[in-house]
Amino acid sequence: MIRLVIGGKGKGKTKILLDQANEAVKISNGNIVFVDKSSKHMYELNNKVRLIDTSNLPLKNADQFLGALCGILSQDHDIEKVYLDNFQKISKTEESGLNECLEECKSISELFNVEFVIGVSVDKDAICERLQPMITIEC
Repeated sequence: MIRLVIGGKGKGKTKILLDQANEAVKISNGNIVFVDKSSKHMYELNNKVRLIDTSNLPLKNADQFLGALCGILSQDHDIEKVYLDNFQKISKTEESGLNECLEECKSISELFNVEFVIGVSVDKDAICERLQPMITIEC
């Protein structure tokens, strides 16, 4: 399952994701992962949340990002939720390929039985109809 937090740049999506990750770690039986473009928010996350900084990974496109995501999930079967902030930047996805990449994330989520909460800097009309029901917060 994927949940989308959408809105323009600077609308508060990161704060929402950070708060949700910190709450999830309190009630979760599994592991919580927060994937971001830097380690800037390291001290805002509970120390039980695993932060993955993608700036250290040599990712060039969405396929490589999705492969890295599968690698992360395949190495830890206790991951329950993955928070993906700054999705277009960490996934190296342009707006034209955004929906396809989100569809792939949905498939990966189902394959590994992991929930993804994804912060995307777009308006609602940029999300295809199939994925619009997954929008949980619009900033």
